[in-house]
Amino acid sequence: MHEQQLHELRRDKWCLNGRPVCTLEGARQFLDSVGFCLLYPQRPAVLVPTFVGAYKGSDEKLPTAQMAFADPAAHEAKDLMVRLLREKAAYETNLFPENNFIVSAAVFPYFYGLVGDRSPKQAPKADTRSGYSPLAVHAFQLIQKNGPIPEHRLRELLGGDISTAALDRALDELWAKLRITRVDYKPEEGVFWDVLFRWSPEAVREGAHVSVAESLTALVSKYLDCVLAAQQEEVEQFFSHIIGRARVREAINALQAAREVSFVHVGGRVMLQVSSLQDVPPPREFTPKSKFEPLPPRAGMPLVRRRRTGRSQASRPDRAAAPKRPGDAGNK
Repeated sequence: MHEQQLHELRRDKWCLNGRPVCTLEGARQFLDSVGFCLLYPQRPAVLVPTFVGAYKGSDEKLPTAQMAFADPAAHEAKDLMVRLLREKAAYETNLFPENNFIVSAAVFPYFYGLVGDRSPKQAPKADTRSGYSPLAVHAFQLIQKNGPIPEHRLRELLGGDISTAALDRALDELWAKLRITRVDYKPEEGVFWDVLFRWSPEAVREGAHVSVAESLTALVSKYLDCVLAAQQEEVEQFFSHIIGRARVREAINALQAAREVSFVHVGGRVMLQVSSLQDVPPPREFTPKSKFEPLPPRAGMPLVRRRRTGRSQASRPDRAAAPKRPGDAGNK
């Protein structure tokens, strides 16, 4: 495979080939195909598709999260993403600061198994071991009692002296372990928050019973399926936002041992690729009637096939015994 071929295959999978994703059904199919994506391009660049790029059908002049307010198409793409969240066809996480990281419904239980809280029904406690501040615990209690709740209303219940930055930090603490999630957005009221276990109990229960090792190997495999091929350094760099690089290497080694991931050469670089994506030779045109399969032909040698007539060798004219002639040995 050449670099240009990989580039074109990614553009086709990431819907950057001039065929924009503008409908809810199309957005759902796109997200199911890639597994996860960013809403806007990230700086520095991250090897993952973007939702706004798929909505535009191109990767030219895409706005970042900081400049999205001035791009009408970015507003439309975000509205489409919110519709996916409402239908629970997608989930949002805070994996990348100041950008929306969107995960498909099928992949989300594995993502929860990797970063989510293993006791979602228990209220968080404010201590150094849990990582929750007293403000985060208080915010969780109010969201659990009043959710889905708009952020401005949550600030009022917490007290008017709470700064926006302090509330954002508290919500990020809860969101990082998927205790809460953003479930809606309305221009007149802003973002709505709810407890994730109440919002999507099936996905949380499923994810809470998946081990970290199983979750990571599933996500690494899906990531390679999403980008089609990537160097090990690129895989480790992407997942370093979630977990240590050593654990990522262990997951890659496990996938290689199971022959689910293999190496492929792309433009002189050695990359990882899901084994099922590699070229599969076309099926043979000839299927023998015998239960024994013939050996494959050697390289450069054509496969010679003998035509079958359905008759036994004894009944073939060319194999039948010739009549004896006078003078033949043994003819008396």
